[in-house]
Amino acid sequence: MRPPAPRPPLRLALAVPLLALAALACRTAAQPAPGAGGRPGRAPAAAPYDLVIAGGRIVDGTGSAWFLGDLAVSGDRIARIAPAGLLAAAPARRRIDARGLVVAPGFIDIQSHSREDFLTGDGRVVSKVTQGITTEIMGEGATNAPANARTAVTRAGDATGVGTNPAFTGPRGFDAWLRAMERHGTSPNVGSFVGATTVRVYAKGFAQGAATPAELDTMRTVVRHAMEDGAFGLASALIYPPGTFAGTEELVEVARAMAPYGGVYITHMRSEADGLLEAMDEAIRIGREGGVPVEIYHLKAMGQRNWAKMPQAIAKIDSARRAGLDVQANMYPYVAGGTSLGSCLPPWAAADGRLLENLRDPAQRARMRAEMLSERTPWENLCALATPAGVQLVGFTVPALKAFEGKRLGEVAASQGREWVETLMDIVAQERGGPGGIFFFAGEENLALQLRQPWLKFGTDAGGADPDSTTTMVHPRAYGTYPRILGKYVREEGVLPLEDAIRKMTSAVATRLSIPDRGVLREGLFADLVVFDPATVGDRATFERPHQLSVGMRHVLVNGVEVVRDGRHTGAKPGRVVRGPGWRRGAGGVLSAAAPAPGAPAGR
Repeated sequence: MRPPAPRPPLRLALAVPLLALAALACRTAAQPAPGAGGRPGRAPAAAPYDLVIAGGRIVDGTGSAWFLGDLAVSGDRIARIAPAGLLAAAPARRRIDARGLVVAPGFIDIQSHSREDFLTGDGRVVSKVTQGITTEIMGEGATNAPANARTAVTRAGDATGVGTNPAFTGPRGFDAWLRAMERHGTSPNVGSFVGATTVRVYAKGFAQGAATPAELDTMRTVVRHAMEDGAFGLASALIYPPGTFAGTEELVEVARAMAPYGGVYITHMRSEADGLLEAMDEAIRIGREGGVPVEIYHLKAMGQRNWAKMPQAIAKIDSARRAGLDVQANMYPYVAGGTSLGSCLPPWAAADGRLLENLRDPAQRARMRAEMLSERTPWENLCALATPAGVQLVGFTVPALKAFEGKRLGEVAASQGREWVETLMDIVAQERGGPGGIFFFAGEENLALQLRQPWLKFGTDAGGADPDSTTTMVHPRAYGTYPRILGKYVREEGVLPLEDAIRKMTSAVATRLSIPDRGVLREGLFADLVVFDPATVGDRATFERPHQLSVGMRHVLVNGVEVVRDGRHTGAKPGRVVRGPGWRRGAGGVLSAAAPAPGAPAGR
């Protein structure tokens, strides 16, 4: 086993994303987009382009003002960007008239849950690509690798899905998982963080308690392997057992293992409600002591009693950044979140995989009930924060419970003449840890405030869906996240300008994850593109009727291939694996993103 590389000073570790951005700027400075200091007047190439998108409002992803231009694609790359009309006579196999439309980089979803669709589904993720998503980044809490006998055991109460992993075992299991998704065929590009819960289960199983020195050493080893396989960093989910059993010191130690590889610590914090500010302190401490940047998943203040904390949360991030710590966040544009209904139960109830047994035990059940009805708990009580009237039940698999699909928890309990806690525990027991819940607990004013922050990015926190085949209800964010921002918050309410919204959907994520060849429109970069109508783009999915495709997204290209044409999925699956800055290919050392080794997959 190769000894770990020495950990760099904090200043060096925090500089990695900045260096990646600088490298991108150096690589592309010689090829600025025409209209912004480019090269007008060059004669069209003699060979035909594969595609010319003519006369659109080009929003290049950097935050710069849009300009009217033509864009040409050859193979999987952007071949030319020119002022509008300059490519009018250029030979092309296909042309798109983009007058009145916006041409932008494809959107990068920093929080995807499409793992299983990319392994066992059809890989098209229709709801995602039709909203303009061309790259999906997974990993919150759990990943399909690293894998061993411990991760292969299915446990009730594991909301992150560790137990569903295929057996990607061995020292290069993470690489094997990424390659398996690419072989399976996907419409978008795919990449992932390594799940902190998976790392813990790999070493310790589902037990509570601090990791032993030997277990910590195992965690550090598998994290180093995952980083060398292309993980973007470590992703924790600290409200879900068994991930919630990880202490701060354990997470610091594991973060230190990824620091030499340029990894990011991204986290569903231990609290987004009563302990929001304290949870932020923990996340910032992990970044500071671990020597890594920090990214906060789906920033929010849950429960009306906590809404006033959002300005303080923003100030805390700003303060950390002024002190030189790289702390950022992302969000989805909805007042409701969604997760397993089992997350309303105390975490201890699921320790060692004993959730179902504890639900059958009258004494343990009484203990759970007492905690769930407490006004304050040491864990995140989502049902209490949303109130039973604010919890929508979705995703049933047991036929006898299907009648509850889409109903509120309080409504179902009232129809049974029972207390909501008893109804919930029965449902979780019958569904063996599920089903899902949509929890209404955020405020619109806070959404608008968050959207304006310069360090904010976007993610769906959802897997892909297909309206023609999905039978259970889902959160509408699976269909509408990005069009909702462009329609509601950009066009209708003017919360943020179009150029900044596109930046937060594209280059802000690419820079954060050190992906230098996507996220901006530049000649020579991969042709991940969206063409949409700014006058009509918008979401149609609702909480009551979620399976409705967004509108206004005319064309979507991934690696130069149209996956959406005239608003409809083409069935194409040109997606490739994207990898983090620590990727090492075998024993050949770190590959250069600018000059990949012969035979290496195009586009990290």
